Parts: sequence; C-alpha cells; structure tokens
Amino acid sequence: MTVKRYQKLTGLLLMAATLLVGFQSPANGETAGEKATWVWQTELIEDGGERLLNFAHDEGMNLIYLQINRDLPKETYERFIRNAHGKQIAVHALGGDPGWALPEHRDRMLGLADWVMDYNAGVPAEGRFDGIHLDIEPYVLPQWETEQDKVISSWESNLKEFLGKTSGTGLELGIDIPFWFDHITLANGGSLNEWLISVFDHVTVLAYRNVADSEHGIIHLSQNELELADKLGKKVLIAVNTKEMPGEAHTTFYGQGKERMNQTLEQLSGSLSSHPSFAGLAVHDFRNWENMPVNSGGDGTPPAGETPGPVPEPEPGTDGPVPDAAPVTRDPVVRGTYIWEANELIQNSREILEFAKEKKLNWLYVRLDLQQPFSAYMSFVKQASAAGIEVHAMGGHPIWALQENRGKMMKLVNYVKDYNRSVQGDERFHGIHLDIEPYVLPEWKADSQRVISEWTANLDAFVSELKKDSKLQASMDMAVWLDKYTVPGQDLSLSKWMIQRMDHVSLMAFRDKADGSNGIAHVAKEEIAFADELGKPLLFSVEMKESHEGSHITFYEEGSAYMEEELAKLPVLLKDSPSFTGSLVHAYEYWKNAKP
Repeated sequence: MTVKRYQKLTGLLLMAATLLVGFQSPANGETAGEKATWVWQTELIEDGGERLLNFAHDEGMNLIYLQINRDLPKETYERFIRNAHGKQIAVHALGGDPGWALPEHRDRMLGLADWVMDYNAGVPAEGRFDGIHLDIEPYVLPQWETEQDKVISSWESNLKEFLGKTSGTGLELGIDIPFWFDHITLANGGSLNEWLISVFDHVTVLAYRNVADSEHGIIHLSQNELELADKLGKKVLIAVNTKEMPGEAHTTFYGQGKERMNQTLEQLSGSLSSHPSFAGLAVHDFRNWENMPVNSGGDGTPPAGETPGPVPEPEPGTDGPVPDAAPVTRDPVVRGTYIWEANELIQNSREILEFAKEKKLNWLYVRLDLQQPFSAYMSFVKQASAAGIEVHAMGGHPIWALQENRGKMMKLVNYVKDYNRSVQGDERFHGIHLDIEPYVLPEWKADSQRVISEWTANLDAFVSELKKDSKLQASMDMAVWLDKYTVPGQDLSLSKWMIQRMDHVSLMAFRDKADGSNGIAHVAKEEIAFADELGKPLLFSVEMKESHEGSHITFYEEGSAYMEEELAKLPVLLKDSPSFTGSLVHAYEYWKNAKP
C-alpha cells in the first residue's frame, strides 16, 4: 500500500511489484496486495514496536490497524509509525465499540477522528497515520434483537457525521463488515453492505471460516461484497480469524497452524484476483496469529519438538459442581462500579484497574461478551483479585423479563459456570448480576402484572439454576419504586420478593444527595426495612450519567468530589440498618470522565 505523504514513488513501485509477484516470507507463501492485521495491545509499540514490526516483516504484512490509547504520549506513536513506514508498512488508527452505533456514543467515535487529525497536524509527514479503521459490531448489542432498524438508522447517522468530519483529510477510511450484512436493508431499501462499501475507501470483510472453497467457505461467503465493490470501484480486504472460538471451530484457524492457514490464504489470493476490488487479506489478530504454531498435529497441538502456541483452555464442563472463587481480601464495605462495555474490559484492562486503584474500588460488575473465549477474562479477573476486587459477571436486557427469553439468561449462567470450572480460583467470578428493567417495554404499559409474573418466574429459574451446583452469588439491580407493585397471586411487595430471592440487590437509588426528603436514604427506606428484616445485604447505586429525567437523578452536574461527599454520609445515616453494605457508581465510563 502507498504510505501517504512520503516516499510516494517508492510506495507505488512497491505496490506494482506486490501485485506482480506477491509478498514472500519463509512462512507465508504468496499473497497479493495488502496484508493486514489488527493490533489491540497498544502497549506493544511503547519500545518502538520492534517485535511487532519484525513479525510483520516475516509474515509479509504491509498494513497495521493499531488500537489507539490516548493516554500514550504522541511521541510513542510518532516513533512507531516512523519505524513502520521505514519498513513500508502503513498504519491506520483503529477504534470501535458496538455502542458507537448508538446516538449517545457518537462523540466517542468523533473523538477518535479529532484525536487522529490533531495528531497528524502536529507531526512530520513520515510520522503520521495513513488512515482510520473502524471496528463497530452493533449486532452484539441487546438493542439489536429488539430494535434493529433503530440501531441501524442511528449507526448510519453516526457514520455519516464521522465521514463528514474526516473527508478531505487525506486519511484512508476503512471499516470492518461481516459477510452477512448484504441481507440487511436500510430505511431507503438499499443493502447495508452496499452503502458501507460505497462510502468508505475500503472495507474489510470478516469472512470468518477456515476453508476457502466450499458451499460455506470464504470465497462463497465474500462473493456478494466483492461483486458490489467491483461495481462501485472500491477496495475489499478479506479477513480470516486466528482467535479461539469455543463451539465455533469452523470460524477460525486457531489450532490448525500457520502453514495450513497460509496455504488457504494463497488459495484465496489466487482465486479472488479476478475481482478488481480484491485488494488483499487481513488476519485477526496479531496476538493470536503470533502465538500460532507453524504446524498443527492434527488435533490443534504442535508436533513434538515444535514451540507450542497458546495453551488451549480446558473444555467447558457439562456437569459436576462449580468450584468456588478464591476469597478476596477486601474492606467489608463495598465500593464499586459497573463496566458495561465488554470490549473495554478486554482491551483496556490496565486502565480499568488503575482507575479502580485510584478510586479505592473493591467490587466490579462486568458485562460479558459470550462470544469471547474464556481466556479473554482470565487475566483481568486474576489481577482484580490480587488487587482486592471482587468481580461479578453481568448481563441483562429488558426482554429478559419475558418468559420467551429465559434462554438468554440461562446462556449467561451456563457460560459463567463453565468458565469457573475451567479456570483457577483467583480467575473465577464471584457471582452473576442481572440488570433487567422491563418497565421500559411496551408490554409493561399494556399489562404490568403479566410482565411481573413472567419476570419473577424467570428470576426464580435463574437463581435455581445458578445455585444447583455452585455457590455463585445471585444479584440484580432494582428500582426504588418497585415496592409499589405486588407479586401476582401473593400479598407480597415485589421489592421484598426480589430482596428475599437474591443474595444481594443493588438498589438504584438515583438521587444527588444522601439526606433529606428526596435523598438516597429516604427514597430507599422501604427496601432498607425489607433487607433489615430479611437479613440480606443491600448496595446503593448512584448515577453519574447525564439524565433527562431531572438533575436530581444524577451527580453529572455536581461532579465526583461532591458525589464522594454525599456517599460518605450514608454509613452515618444508615448506621442502624445492618443491611447497608456499600455503594456503587453507575458507571465506569461516565465516572472516569466526570467533572472533578
């Protein structure tokens, strides 16, 4: 690929040579055009990126999608990009999160664009990024299941604003797309994939399969995208996967060895070269690619005498008791927060743990992406345990209250139990926390008692399944006003039923003062009484997110220092309530950016 703004002639000559003869390396055979990878571990460039760039050279790579960590000094990026350009490797700034498809997270995507443009304006040409690459997968959002059209519409709007901001900058703009987006239409009736291909300089098609030529192989699955790009005069990279995918081995080359993958890449390069749009290949991702053995022993293990790749995780257990998590030495008063973005947890664990240390946290609810292998969470949980932090897996969606969606809840239960069976004590989750708020559903307005009946039945099934063979804690978020409802068929407050059924609840006492007639302690008085009576722990959650329900709901306007002052009053105000166990701030992403 041409490295923009410097050594232009050399880059063009390199491209011409590449198209004629392909890149050669001892391990990878021949491919044509670009060869890219994703680098999610930005710390790899802190020493100039020698290890990464040597690997890139050995594998014939000429394009790196580099995750941006804005906490790193700009000098670190400049040094790495200079080194990469010296080896004729282009560098695109990588960013993305499923939430970037939603209106409330648009500024995060635009912030990446602003950062890259500001950075490029402040460094010499040879140290500049060549492009921006987006990895946004909104189909993993809970909203995708219930409001797909709305999510797609907001994503389209966000991308248009991003493209408007970055057009004319000289940056090459790329985006990841799955092969199956051609079946999804926009509001105007057009294909989502066709629109994405038409507005970006290139797309990288996530054609995650491990065979090239079959009915469900890479060539067949990417055919529509290549034909669209041919028609539109745009570039397409075809991507394969090297990451472990439990239960989906057909989607990855994990365990099969570099030699077999490279043979498949050579086959792809030859077969797809008839498409003018075919620009090359991409391998997801650097870390897993680097750890692949050269050859596979047939069962995913390297032959005797060969340096092994990553140690495979144990197969998930299907029965038997779930071993306990190792105890965490922490203050008995809980102080915690919520991590809603699983991607954030996986990619920015160090930043989260540093924040937890700064804020003296000892408790985290973390939302899980169940498509991730167990290894995605092991290191974080282990480091958190060593830092005196209990980690509870989190999941939920309003529709989880409905009987028809009970299976989604059980999928989380089974994942966490299998995970805990497969890892060491200090890598295990301590519980599962649910955030289910069905009162936002149309069904609640139509018949709240029916929804409550299905909700309580689902929660009962959740606790029964969780406790059947484990000591994992069952917990949930609960609105302070649910005490106004009763459990169908019982003369019992819904709040009391929930407190009784769970090991603990986190009460969403969203107010911006501790005391007074509309303060945290007062609005929670019924729940406090229930918890005291039942001998159950009660945590108090407060809000740091901007709210349109009124400024009294959140500490957004006042900031973190004022919030800390109010939270410090709770132990005194609730000194006669044995149920009071601590407080949580909703949520990490808002708290870290809060006013001082």
